[in-house]
Amino acid sequence: MTDSKKMCLASAALVALIAFSGLATAEEMVNVYSSRHYGNDDALFEGFTEKTGIKVNRVEGKGAALLERLKNEGEASPADVFITVDAGMFWRGEQAGIFQPIQSDYLYDRIPEHLRDPEGEWFGFSKRARVIYVDPAAVENPPSRYEDLAKEEYRGKICIRSSSNIYNLSLMSSIIAADGKEVAQDWANGVVANMARNPTGGDTDQIKAVGAGICEISVGNTYYFVRLTTGEDAELKAMTERLDIIFPNQDDRGTHVNVSGAGVVKGAENKENAIKLLEYLASDAAQEHFANGNNEYPVVPGVAANAAVVALGAFKEDELSVSILGEFQPEAAKIMDRAGWK
Repeated sequence: MTDSKKMCLASAALVALIAFSGLATAEEMVNVYSSRHYGNDDALFEGFTEKTGIKVNRVEGKGAALLERLKNEGEASPADVFITVDAGMFWRGEQAGIFQPIQSDYLYDRIPEHLRDPEGEWFGFSKRARVIYVDPAAVENPPSRYEDLAKEEYRGKICIRSSSNIYNLSLMSSIIAADGKEVAQDWANGVVANMARNPTGGDTDQIKAVGAGICEISVGNTYYFVRLTTGEDAELKAMTERLDIIFPNQDDRGTHVNVSGAGVVKGAENKENAIKLLEYLASDAAQEHFANGNNEYPVVPGVAANAAVVALGAFKEDELSVSILGEFQPEAAKIMDRAGWK
């Protein structure tokens, strides 16, 4: 790296530090980079400050962009905590060496083993299930497993996001883990052959496409659906409420789940405050916020999801360690590329 580039990165990190602290060094604080873009998370951090007196300074952005920023800033980064979504993104962070392992009996006791990093570098704090949405009026024999989406009977019926979407990369990784690379390749080939259109838009767009009759089957995370069915747009609510939700693979490994979570950044100047924030995110109060604020599933056993999420139905979840989803991500991308999944 050139001296000029090092100076630029150091200057950028200094600007971020000034923005975080307001030069008030005596104030207890924790500096957070977060890719969670949900406005109701403000209340989550306010609750932490009220409980501990520690101010949360937050920079928001997309996960990949924040990860790149952390890599570039290196030891000069002012960040103490990185909050993001999807275990695949945490794996990328591990590969970049941005996290440090932490010891917390509270976190290990509260968060199930398959929803956190085995080395304690990051922890899941909310869950999202990736389910199948079906128009029951158009599909006589709906799929019951992810593997069914490759069946020839669903030719031209499926809407799904792009191969670059990390949710789909993690889903593909779970199929590699369950069925092996050859079966995963056949599955990807079949899904591409069954697409009603080229991948476009986000999870919400896939659900809307089924409701609008553009396709008959789609895949998406549960909280997007609940947003639509509890929103204020009556026409959209009616359109989506007539769809059936299928929790796949209930007779074998269970439905694929992923996490939103956080880890402590290597070199964090406010490490103890960072650990306190992570422990707060595992508290009943914070877990209830995840449930009510963004229609996610809490990770802590015994904390209930909200009524709208519970109404989707109980299901068996895949207890594959989410850390594995990142490990298979490079192979998942290759498989989807070979299948022509755009």
